[in-house]
Amino acid sequence: MERDDETDLARQLIAGQPEAFDRFVEHFRAKVFHYSWMMCRNREDAEEVAQETLLKVFENFDHLREPERVRAWVFRIAKNACLTKRRKSVFAPPRELSLDDFLPATGHDGERLKLQIADWSQLPDGRMLQSEMRNALGQAIGELPENYRSVILLRGVEELSTEETAQILDLPQDVVKTRLHRARLAVRKKLDEFLRTEGSAQVLAGRTGGG
Repeated sequence: MERDDETDLARQLIAGQPEAFDRFVEHFRAKVFHYSWMMCRNREDAEEVAQETLLKVFENFDHLREPERVRAWVFRIAKNACLTKRRKSVFAPPRELSLDDFLPATGHDGERLKLQIADWSQLPDGRMLQSEMRNALGQAIGELPENYRSVILLRGVEELSTEETAQILDLPQDVVKTRLHRARLAVRKKLDEFLRTEGSAQVLAGRTGGG
């Protein structure tokens, strides 16, 4: 569903059209659950957050003043619900890792080493399996520190604008841009490691099979 379709759907709900309810739930439930799952990292917590988010959305729909911003409005509610759940959850990590754990290491002179990306064209054809790449991408995003994970999910996955993401997270737009850039570098590094490992494994398997 495109952003314009979401806006039309929001206007229908504001106008009290009951048939829009099921369509709204069907569209946003999966999106909110995916966001909550990536942020909470626990299925039970994510299901509760998604349910609570949609409930709050419908309880407060008369407060939506700009239907064209319905996606950002929904995710702001989801963000708050997720933060509340994580504070109470036994599954919340004791500490967040630093993003430096995911970025390229520094050299002896203190300069950060340039990220060397694997040459995808040299890997066996089998490594392009979409399901494996999606899993690797999801894992890479899920391992990011929360403040970077939230930015890349909202800005990169849900395609919200920098302004909308900043409003949802209560951050300056410059901070959103910086965190998005650093998060993408970290994810790129993880995907590079996956591609190198996957490629090496398939090369070895090919040699073993051919011997």
